[in-house]
Amino acid sequence: MRIALVIGRYNATGGGAERWTDRHARWLLAHGHDVHLVSGGFSGLPEGATAHEVTVARRCAKPRLAFAEKAEEIVRRGSFDVVHDMGDGWTSDLFMPHHGTRRGGFEQNSLLVPRWLRPTRGLARQLLPRYREFDELESRQYEPVAGRLFVALSHMVREHMMGYYGVAEEQIRIVPNGVDPNRFHPDEHGETRARMRRELAVEDAVVYLLIAHNFRLKGLDPLLEALATLRSRGRSAVVVVVGAGRVAPYQRMADRLGILDAVRFAGSRDDALPYYQAADVYVQPTYYDPCSLVVLEALACGLPVVTTRHNGAGELMEPGVSGAVIETPTDVRGLAEAMDSFHEEEVRRVASVAARCNALENTIDHNAERLLSLYGDVAGRRACA
Repeated sequence: MRIALVIGRYNATGGGAERWTDRHARWLLAHGHDVHLVSGGFSGLPEGATAHEVTVARRCAKPRLAFAEKAEEIVRRGSFDVVHDMGDGWTSDLFMPHHGTRRGGFEQNSLLVPRWLRPTRGLARQLLPRYREFDELESRQYEPVAGRLFVALSHMVREHMMGYYGVAEEQIRIVPNGVDPNRFHPDEHGETRARMRRELAVEDAVVYLLIAHNFRLKGLDPLLEALATLRSRGRSAVVVVVGAGRVAPYQRMADRLGILDAVRFAGSRDDALPYYQAADVYVQPTYYDPCSLVVLEALACGLPVVTTRHNGAGELMEPGVSGAVIETPTDVRGLAEAMDSFHEEEVRRVASVAARCNALENTIDHNAERLLSLYGDVAGRRACA
């Protein structure tokens, strides 16, 4: 099958959407498909894929609209069996926004703003060029085009597609992210775990891990406050943060809370596996995540996960068994209790088995096969048209 994958930037080691797209492209290539990548830039292009670069002028006033317009030109010339868009274009057979919905994210991110400022956000959305460009882009992306399928990464995203954009339920398919359980797995012999815990100087502590680039969005503020609560109870607990976010403000926050010695900032890492294997619990008190890939990676590594109901990946867990889902990231007391529920080693051991089982129910193979079935539906309808 001749398949076009459209994404703003193709980066094999980038964020969740970029890494997922790379893995999906490689899966399709391994299964004999003709894969074409339509993107504004490439890093780590898989062998056998055909790259179609979308060039947008550096000082373009509306770069997102320009990308979508130029990507449309490419896919219309390409005679593809299926066009699968990750959320950056407006011409596709399958529209699968890995960022979720921008309006849903906008509403959830209001929690990051002081309460007295929240009423002004609606006005800002109407006036600021960035948001007006998003609105114009989405007006095209969510047009009721005959035959187009909308793929939601979670039930949460499906509800947002229906509620904010009026997409008919019968046009939406739910396909959660998938993880490679051979790539992400527990440390069978414990050697990596022991080495990493020595390097991090956390040998005897319960290690709570967060992997993120946008520390604020992923809930590092409430995580540090929850850690301070646990430390005040005498718990031997440490938070390890992996990612390229701005560290200095959080170091000051940790110092103010009296927990600076219990926080490790590891910086950006191309390979996060050793950190998963060194940790005891993965914590992501996010404000908005359509279906966090790192949560699935953590589950595959046998880590119980603590997250919020604003993370679609929480729908794939067994709350109280393989992890905990709290209502909102602003509930610091609830977050601390959820984290503390996995303090005992025996509880974590049982949760680890359940976590791995949850991941095995949502592998990259399952994910790709479900999408391939949708591709077949699209190609079949096109052949009959």
